[in-house]
Amino acid sequence: MLKKTVLNTAHRAMNARMVDFGGWDMPVNYGSQIEEHHAVRNNCGMFDVSHMCPVDVVGPDCRKFLSRLVANDVAKLKVSGKALYAAMLNDAGGVIDDLIIYFLTDTRFRLVINAGTALKDLDWMQAKVSEWKLDVTITQRRDGNEPLGIIAVQGPNARAKVWEVLPQTKAAIAELKPFFAAEVDQYFIASTGYTGEDGYEIMLPAGEAEALWNALNKAGVAPCGLGARDTLRLEAGMNLYGQDMDETVSPLDAGLSWTVAMKDERDFVGKSALTAAGQQKQFLGLILLDKGVLRGHQQVITKQGNGEITSGSFSPTLQQSIALARLPLGVQIGDEVEVDIRGKLLKTKVTKPVFARNGKAVI
Repeated sequence: MLKKTVLNTAHRAMNARMVDFGGWDMPVNYGSQIEEHHAVRNNCGMFDVSHMCPVDVVGPDCRKFLSRLVANDVAKLKVSGKALYAAMLNDAGGVIDDLIIYFLTDTRFRLVINAGTALKDLDWMQAKVSEWKLDVTITQRRDGNEPLGIIAVQGPNARAKVWEVLPQTKAAIAELKPFFAAEVDQYFIASTGYTGEDGYEIMLPAGEAEALWNALNKAGVAPCGLGARDTLRLEAGMNLYGQDMDETVSPLDAGLSWTVAMKDERDFVGKSALTAAGQQKQFLGLILLDKGVLRGHQQVITKQGNGEITSGSFSPTLQQSIALARLPLGVQIGDEVEVDIRGKLLKTKVTKPVFARNGKAVI
């Protein structure tokens, strides 16, 4: 039986087309995926991300624990509410999961981990607490006691719409810089997202999520499904776990070297493996110059050797097919390379792996 988020009834009331997404019954669109995409780029849209798993990490050894757990350095988190994007690695340097860490106090952090990896992540984290003999309590907040729902409101008008619907939060969140969060009453509101647009991700008690969803919709915020979410994140050059990286892929080969703090003396799980292997591939963008559609797992042929597309689709903003790809070292931005699509070699151009953000194309 498929798992359901707290907003499942609301999606069905809006006639969403529902699909099996990693064992979750989720909306892929509410009519037109293209219109939902453009709503977020040009106005405002909202997504149910309650399948994601918030995790509270509490105790006197929080910093020590997280410092060893992830490749990014939590020492960067000095101001309450600041967030950090990080990769949690295995001993071989592969990515167990990518996650966001919010610093609240020195004894309280909140993590948000991916839906499909939640159980293995929690087991891994709990095992490390025991192995390292640390005073840390890990509590998942997706279900069980005091579960949370999560609604992402994204787009150039997202902030104004949230202030309209939740006016009591405006004083605390109006000036939130990117990658910060604030707690206001029962709301945990972060200026993070997965679309390349401004906006908020709102965590709140699960029982109140449907009322907020409906209030936002009444205020003119378009409901958006997984289809638009994927094309938006692809245009923004944002990795998708399980597609662009997994436990067999180093963050250095997945375009995430900026999240790996190697230069200090701090040790973390996977560091020795990353040091030994170094970077083997580079993560770049592709724009299709011929007719067709770029898709994951298609082979890329370059003068330096073969690579592979990890994510590909049609870009509603660029009106062209685009992709993220793992390519041989030595391939340069601006190079023309070929992609094998069902036996035909089609021309593509190598670009930076960011295609559109803040409402417009950037290439």
